[in-house]
Amino acid sequence: MKIALICTEKLPVPAISGGAIQIYIDGILPVLSMYHDITVFSLQSSKLPATETAGNVRHVRIQGRTRHEYLNSLKRVISGEYRLIHVFNRPVWIPSLSPLAPDSAFSLSLHNEMFLPKKIDPEKAQNCIDRVSFITTVSRFIADGVKNLYPSAENKLNVVYSGADISQYKPFWSQEAIEERNAMRTRFGINDHKVILYVGRLSSKKGAHILLQAMKRVTEKHPRTAVVFVGSKWYGTNATDDYVRQLQLAAEELKDLVIFTGFLPPREIPRYYNLGDIFTCVSQWKEPLARVHYEAMAAGLPIITTNRGGNAEVITHGVNGLVIEDYNNPEALADNIIYLIEHPDAAMDMGRTGRQLAEEKYNLDRTAYQLLELFEKI
Repeated sequence: MKIALICTEKLPVPAISGGAIQIYIDGILPVLSMYHDITVFSLQSSKLPATETAGNVRHVRIQGRTRHEYLNSLKRVISGEYRLIHVFNRPVWIPSLSPLAPDSAFSLSLHNEMFLPKKIDPEKAQNCIDRVSFITTVSRFIADGVKNLYPSAENKLNVVYSGADISQYKPFWSQEAIEERNAMRTRFGINDHKVILYVGRLSSKKGAHILLQAMKRVTEKHPRTAVVFVGSKWYGTNATDDYVRQLQLAAEELKDLVIFTGFLPPREIPRYYNLGDIFTCVSQWKEPLARVHYEAMAAGLPIITTNRGGNAEVITHGVNGLVIEDYNNPEALADNIIYLIEHPDAAMDMGRTGRQLAEEKYNLDRTAYQLLELFEKI
């Protein structure tokens, strides 16, 4: 079967500049392409050819400085040659693309709350729901949000959790990881510290400032504790803004206990998880379900997350991590960090459970096979 995957206009595939959707597509392609001919449409990049084919995967990269321009570019290349057109996170595009492929089936992959009234007007939303054969969502939170707004979508909704490529993530206690872990910690001057890890964009809704505030109290009680921020303001760049500058200024109070790596290409990030003892996701917004949870589980780290949006769907409190209800309170975060520092056996048990969950459930092979079942019902 010929299938088109329509990526968003933000970043190219493969995920050379990062992006959760782009990493997701990278992860599912090996399995999908064993069974079907896949064409991936994504944003043009000067670092990648406009078109290329490898095995059963063809990449078509199109221009799109704006969402409108990208959609117009899509309209010029989409046709009815595909049995299924699977659109990522842009329900508003489906009514526009549908007339170009009237005999093709359409489906939708939702990674954010894209059916909110500010994102799509009700008529277009209902047209999209009526047109698609199925909708996948990255969390129950996202699925429930669609169902509450549009009850007619209920039977088309399928929660398909994402995951990590577990071959890329080695638990920090494994022989493969120990040498690199020690070398990286020595390089950053933190080889005799407990290390708190943050991976993600530096933005207020991701809560980096809450973690920095919490670290003041953590380091008062446990002075040899460092925090490593892996990421930048935006994908593919180290440009700063007022928020990042405020973080950097606040970090000066903790001196050499705070490390900012800046932007890292996705291929480099797995080894940075080996730096950590404890992983934190401090989402302040209603996060659909941050993919860093899967990565941290694959790396064997105990996770502290906030109960915002879908995050807590994959973290069971006291089993593979800790869930904070008081999400914007640095003291609550500090309490949880201190607990894991002072209870290393419990922290290790949570990390080992997380790794087991990643191996058995939260990996991208499982995601791909779950999608494959839906595709093959078309």
